[in-house]
Amino acid sequence: MDISVVVGALLGLVAVIMACLVFRRLRLLRSGGVHVALRIRLDKSGKGWHLGVGRYVGDEFVWFRVLSLRSGPDRVIRRNGLEIVDRREPEGPEAYSMPAGARVVRFRNRRAGTDAEVELAMGTDALTGFLSWLESAPPGRLPWAS
Repeated sequence: MDISVVVGALLGLVAVIMACLVFRRLRLLRSGGVHVALRIRLDKSGKGWHLGVGRYVGDEFVWFRVLSLRSGPDRVIRRNGLEIVDRREPEGPEAYSMPAGARVVRFRNRRAGTDAEVELAMGTDALTGFLSWLESAPPGRLPWAS
């Protein structure tokens, strides 16, 4: 078997995978998605950010990682029990790993049972929409709003 055939097949496979990722991202954005960076491991180094697309589905904010072959969401954030812990500007090198003009918001989910914290970084327009979605929960659903 000729090496050029193997290399050509591998390049073709990479091209197909890249086309699928681009198609998936465009489909998510066109169906009401917003650019969002997410970080679960919170530390001072600014590492651990992952770019993705977020969408609102009822009482859930579903997040899809950009470079993922997974068909479903990579993270689901439920509005019930979610509270804002901190808001800040990106610091130092972490500004390069998030959407342009992003603000960072740290959340705690008391309903998760572990007081799990997560940080989201999104542009100001997307953040305004996210905060509106968060505050639009029915009365009694958010402990800090009742």
